[in-house]
Amino acid sequence: MLITWAVVPTRLPLVRRRCHVCAADRFRASGKFRVNANHKVLDAWLLVLCTGCGDTAKLTIFERAHVRSVRPALLDRLHCNDLTLVPELLQDPVLQHRNRVSLDWEGAWRLDTGGSDHLEQEVIDVAVRFGARIPVRPVRLIADACGLSRAEVERLIVEGKVVSAIRLTGKVSGDFTFTLKR
Repeated sequence: MLITWAVVPTRLPLVRRRCHVCAADRFRASGKFRVNANHKVLDAWLLVLCTGCGDTAKLTIFERAHVRSVRPALLDRLHCNDLTLVPELLQDPVLQHRNRVSLDWEGAWRLDTGGSDHLEQEVIDVAVRFGARIPVRPVRLIADACGLSRAEVERLIVEGKVVSAIRLTGKVSGDFTFTLKR
């Protein structure tokens, strides 16, 4: 029997970036966008607020883009400060690279296992599904869900009692499956 666990975001991640005012290193998304037009070119930014001092910084979405190259639906969403656009843009690797930022998912997600009735079974087949690209260590997920220590899970991996097609010792941010044998 295949059991499904879900890694679900509970809030937007913080943006790792150094504040030029107070030297804090985390920003939170404000949910606001700024769009600037200069003749036939557009600039657009996502505004983020420093968690230390509240200073505003801008994450570039696009700059000096010709008006015809921007999808009208995207432009409408930017003008309306569409809150559903914020997580899409924050998780965009191109936007992160362009702005030299990374995301801090600490405390911004939870694991939904659907209950603990599966823990008594000898063999558990689990499919882990991600609601967003959240980098998580599989060892931590397995330990938290099964009530084991991380060292114990690592020992089970070495003994071949936790088997997966992916490497379980690093971080993953996409769906995977594994089998746990007791």
